[in-house]
Amino acid sequence: MRKATSLRRGFVALAALAAVALAAPAASLANPNYVALGDSYTSGPGILPYAETAPAECGQSSVNYPHLTAAALHLSLTDVSCGGAKTENFNVAQGPHQGPQFNALSAGTEVVSVGMGGNDNNLFGTLVTDCTEADIGKPNEGAPCREYLKSFIAESLEKDGPEWAKGLAELREHAPNAKVFYVGYPEIAPENGYCPEALPWTTGDLNWSRTVEKKLNALMRKTATEGGATFVNTFKSSEGHNACEAVGTRWIEPLFGSLTGVPVHPNELGEQNDSYRLIQAMLRAHVR
Repeated sequence: MRKATSLRRGFVALAALAAVALAAPAASLANPNYVALGDSYTSGPGILPYAETAPAECGQSSVNYPHLTAAALHLSLTDVSCGGAKTENFNVAQGPHQGPQFNALSAGTEVVSVGMGGNDNNLFGTLVTDCTEADIGKPNEGAPCREYLKSFIAESLEKDGPEWAKGLAELREHAPNAKVFYVGYPEIAPENGYCPEALPWTTGDLNWSRTVEKKLNALMRKTATEGGATFVNTFKSSEGHNACEAVGTRWIEPLFGSLTGVPVHPNELGEQNDSYRLIQAMLRAHVR
């Protein structure tokens, strides 16, 4: 619980610092135009209250990290993040009420955050579903899911690189004047552990899934760096707050016993941490 309290205090302190930094330098921008793109790890499903301006099916919280960041830095926010979104939904409508996310961009967009990629090739969903089917009720031995999915994961990550690079290049075309921030994914599973009551996977598969996520983040960092964007590392700061931890310590809800009703997704503390890291990155990049 001390860690959660410390995070809240740190966020409040940083928000206050941001307010001071933004307090009226004549040359700074007034309420920069900020667009948030992303999937459910950005939108924050299950974290109430929901944003009134977003489609209900997107599960977009009014206290997700884009909203918290915009409030702290006095940014004018357009949040089009949506649960289930893939990179293809930058340019393709996700549903009848959620158009292409790039529609929110323009030459006047000054700040963009991107939290996207985990759903591409159905990577996250396949990992959660297939590892659960492979491991649940079995002895804590080996890494059955790793053996079953390792080829699929390798092929998926190989496809992701070019698609993400293409997406960032197209983003630049839509918003040529924007500072772009790629927000990585937080720690979901522990490095060494076993918690069948929360995530019913073997120790070997929990460790392996964590490795997969680190590879995903490394690819996101590479895409951002090569495309002139800033990568925001939320994994390191979230270590020890994975879905196997107790209420008040965990920032990711477990597969079984989720308090938000949305398993294997960030809770409010997780969104606060992402916002904290994004605010730090924006301040370093002089987003004002």
